[in-house]
Amino acid sequence: MLDLVNVHDFKTNYSKYLDRVSEGEEILLGKHGKVFAKIVPLSEAQKPRKPGALKGKVWTSKDFDTPMTNLWDKLRTK
Repeated sequence: MLDLVNVHDFKTNYSKYLDRVSEGEEILLGKHGKVFAKIVPLSEAQKPRKPGALKGKVWTSKDFDTPMTNLWDKLRTK
Protein backbone atom coordinates (compact mmCIF):
# COMPACT_ATOMS: atom_id res chain seq x y z
CA MET A 1 0.00 0.00 0.00
CA LEU A 2 1.26 3.48 -0.85
CA ASP A 3 1.94 5.88 1.98
CA LEU A 4 0.08 9.23 1.88
CA VAL A 5 2.33 11.93 3.29
CA ASN A 6 1.28 15.47 4.12
CA VAL A 7 3.36 18.12 2.33
CA HIS A 8 4.37 19.79 5.59
CA ASP A 9 5.60 16.45 6.97
CA PHE A 10 7.45 15.77 3.73
CA LYS A 11 9.20 19.16 3.84
CA THR A 12 10.19 18.53 7.45
CA ASN A 13 11.48 14.98 6.85
CA TYR A 14 12.31 14.97 3.13
CA SER A 15 15.62 13.18 3.64
CA LYS A 16 13.88 10.28 5.39
CA TYR A 17 11.28 10.00 2.62
CA LEU A 18 13.87 10.22 -0.16
CA ASP A 19 15.77 7.37 1.48
CA ARG A 20 12.59 5.29 1.38
CA VAL A 21 12.05 6.16 -2.29
CA SER A 22 15.66 5.26 -3.13
CA GLU A 23 14.93 1.81 -1.66
CA GLY A 24 12.10 1.35 -4.16
CA GLU A 25 9.09 2.64 -2.24
CA GLU A 26 6.54 4.98 -3.83
CA ILE A 27 5.13 7.86 -1.78
CA LEU A 28 1.99 9.89 -2.38
CA LEU A 29 2.02 13.59 -1.45
CA GLY A 30 -1.19 15.11 -0.24
CA LYS A 31 -2.66 18.31 1.07
CA HIS A 32 -5.83 18.36 3.15
CA GLY A 33 -6.18 14.61 2.56
CA LYS A 34 -6.17 14.90 -1.26
CA VAL A 35 -3.38 13.34 -3.29
CA PHE A 36 -1.70 15.61 -5.84
CA ALA A 37 1.72 14.04 -6.48
CA LYS A 38 3.52 10.73 -6.47
CA ILE A 39 7.23 10.32 -5.81
CA VAL A 40 8.69 7.22 -7.41
CA PRO A 41 12.21 5.86 -7.82
CA LEU A 42 13.86 6.17 -11.20
CA SER A 43 13.80 2.87 -13.03
CA GLU A 44 16.66 1.26 -14.86
CA ALA A 45 14.75 1.93 -18.09
CA GLN A 46 15.32 5.67 -17.65
CA LYS A 47 18.95 5.71 -18.71
CA PRO A 48 20.57 8.93 -19.90
CA ARG A 49 19.86 9.76 -23.53
CA LYS A 50 22.63 9.36 -26.07
CA PRO A 51 23.22 11.96 -28.79
CA GLY A 52 22.41 10.62 -32.26
CA ALA A 53 19.92 7.99 -31.06
CA LEU A 54 17.37 9.20 -33.64
CA LYS A 55 19.82 9.39 -36.54
CA GLY A 56 18.07 8.25 -39.70
CA LYS A 57 14.65 8.34 -38.03
CA VAL A 58 14.02 12.09 -38.24
CA TRP A 59 14.15 14.25 -41.34
CA THR A 60 13.72 17.89 -42.25
CA SER A 61 12.85 19.25 -45.64
CA LYS A 62 15.59 20.98 -47.57
CA ASP A 63 13.72 24.29 -47.47
CA PHE A 64 12.68 24.29 -43.82
CA ASP A 65 14.58 27.51 -43.12
CA THR A 66 13.64 29.50 -46.22
CA PRO A 67 11.70 32.68 -45.44
CA MET A 68 7.94 32.40 -45.71
CA THR A 69 7.61 35.74 -47.49
CA ASN A 70 4.83 34.55 -49.79
CA LEU A 71 2.72 33.46 -46.83
CA TRP A 72 3.36 36.68 -44.94
CA ASP A 73 2.51 38.75 -48.02
CA LYS A 74 -0.80 36.93 -48.38
CA LEU A 75 -1.63 37.42 -44.70
CA ARG A 76 -0.78 41.12 -44.82
CA THR A 77 -3.12 41.80 -47.75
CA LYS A 78 -6.18 40.37 -45.96
